[in-house]
Amino acid sequence: MGKIYVLDTNVLLQDPRAIFSFGDNEVVIPAVVLEEVDSKKRYMDEIGRNARQVSKLIDNMRQTGKLHEKIQLETGGSLRIELNHRSFHELQEIFVEKTNDNRILAVAKNLSLEEQSKENGKQVILISKDALVRVKADALGLQSEDFLSDRVVEVDHIYSGFLELYINRNLLDLFYEKGELHVTELVHHPFYPNQFILLKDALGGSSSAIGIIDKTGKVVKKLHFKQDHIWGIKPRNVQQTMAFELLFRNDIPLVTLIGKAGTGKTLLTLAAGLMQTEDLGHYKKLLVARPIVPVGKDIGFLPGEKQEKLRPWMQPIFDNLEYLFNTKKPGELDAILAGMGSIEVEALTYIRGRSIPEQFIIIDEAQNLTKHEVKTILTRVGEKSKIVFMGDTEQIDHPYLDEYNNGLTYVVEKFKDQKVAGHIRLVKGERSGLAQLAAELL
Repeated sequence: MGKIYVLDTNVLLQDPRAIFSFGDNEVVIPAVVLEEVDSKKRYMDEIGRNARQVSKLIDNMRQTGKLHEKIQLETGGSLRIELNHRSFHELQEIFVEKTNDNRILAVAKNLSLEEQSKENGKQVILISKDALVRVKADALGLQSEDFLSDRVVEVDHIYSGFLELYINRNLLDLFYEKGELHVTELVHHPFYPNQFILLKDALGGSSSAIGIIDKTGKVVKKLHFKQDHIWGIKPRNVQQTMAFELLFRNDIPLVTLIGKAGTGKTLLTLAAGLMQTEDLGHYKKLLVARPIVPVGKDIGFLPGEKQEKLRPWMQPIFDNLEYLFNTKKPGELDAILAGMGSIEVEALTYIRGRSIPEQFIIIDEAQNLTKHEVKTILTRVGEKSKIVFMGDTEQIDHPYLDEYNNGLTYVVEKFKDQKVAGHIRLVKGERSGLAQLAAELL
């Protein structure tokens, strides 16, 4: 016996092809959902793009039948637009207001009651990304679930980029002597290219070493990075050393860094970018960009020219640059950046349509990007460029993203077995003892 899935608007705005995620079951879209989608299609952002895609998808389905009756899907299931079952009779004692959320709940509840009255009625399940809608559904005795098909990884399985291994002291000495070990000497399971291995003495000795898996995934080698400090910045822990290794490897053009506030993501990456752009000349320009995701997305009401409008959103970047350049006077950093000409701080709003060759590209706060947005950015990367995505997947401001379906996690998981990519999760805060405690407790 199949099931009936009633979709909330936010499911379609998160994944326009969500209707194909329910196998051979029946998918129901309440008419009010179409009205909400229609109200979003004029937005010039990801939500607007998804709304337009949903509209076109459903419009194309009209060719196969009448949507208000039922049409067959390629998955073996069916889809229909629900025009009836809108009565508020079952909700009026609990939820009086006739909001759009309550209208969707009313459709799901009335469908459920209708199915329960049948001898072989189907189970009705409301699918919503909105936690409060699911809470309301529970109060009505209606089964509801989150939409999880858009997740790229299961809980607690996000790739960290490194692994701790306890090995025999003789193998540790051999690694120091030869500078490499075959992975079969360590453990019999596959590794990813550019994955870090923290080797420790199995008997509890103080000896340890950091290695990185080569492109073949068969040999662990010593790190290439050997400099004591970069623009006055020294790695303070093992993961920061691993991050510098990835940031300075010319053969790894894609780097992803995940870490809580204060773990050094931005500072390390800016230092590495400045060193390779200004001192070593590996790249012609350092481009730093971040998505603008405040409470609302529009920055047009701020006074001034484009750079003045962007300054509040890009201030965290400028704070780190002031630290690296050791500036103390107001306006000193702006004068330095204007004189150098090779550092560009930009909003991601302006990256579409560009081609970016021979640049060190930093994308900050990448956890607020969708899958489509990270694809758009990566397809802008030109020859001889290096791109770094970084962010904290536990601090997401986008209304339809979480730790497991955001663009940063998507890139990490899709590229973890690729030779051109490297990833590390920074785990220890270095901003201050207070900042680290706050990150852990709060």
